[in-house]
Amino acid sequence: MSTVAIVGNGPLENIPDLALYRDAVNIWIGADRGALTILEHKLQLDYAHGDFDSVSDIDRERIKNNANYFQEYPIEKDKTDLQIALEHALSLQPDRIYIFGATGGRLDHMLINVQLLNIVVKQQINAIIIDKQNKIEWTCPGTYTIEKDEEYEMISFLSMTEEVRGLTLTGFYYPLTNHTIKMGSTLSISNQLISNYGTFSYDKGIVLVVRSRG
Repeated sequence: MSTVAIVGNGPLENIPDLALYRDAVNIWIGADRGALTILEHKLQLDYAHGDFDSVSDIDRERIKNNANYFQEYPIEKDKTDLQIALEHALSLQPDRIYIFGATGGRLDHMLINVQLLNIVVKQQINAIIIDKQNKIEWTCPGTYTIEKDEEYEMISFLSMTEEVRGLTLTGFYYPLTNHTIKMGSTLSISNQLISNYGTFSYDKGIVLVVRSRG
């Protein structure tokens, strides 16, 4: 299974220790200052994309000299640096994409970064935004197996559409069977697995799965 990791421009205090993902990731892509973050974690910088307006001239040269591929863009453009990096990741056709540095900081950037997951899911590629507190995954109707994670043990299911129909949770402390939840409902917030595995499924809508530290 091939995995691409993208590191964005989010606050450094929100980014986990990337070295913990060294063995799981095949390709590292830096978006703007995220490229510098990859280097500072002593990881291989495979690709660097961005306008690099958030780094000094010295750090920009460091990124350019250490990246296997470096592409600079104008500050005024129609896409964010993270979207450009994500589109490149999709062109590599991986099985999974991890996205770091996509939360915290500006709220508009964080919200659109979560919405960008929809682009990935439509190509049937698993994508997860990861920070020190949360793992965020956009899903489509279907049946999913979810494994217990001792670090991110709290699990919430958020409706990203007007309603989600047929939501069923098995193996959870708070189970559900064929339930309809509407956007803004807090019914399916703060759940936990009661064993090592559980399942969730639904028939219609979009569900955002957020796993959080307790």
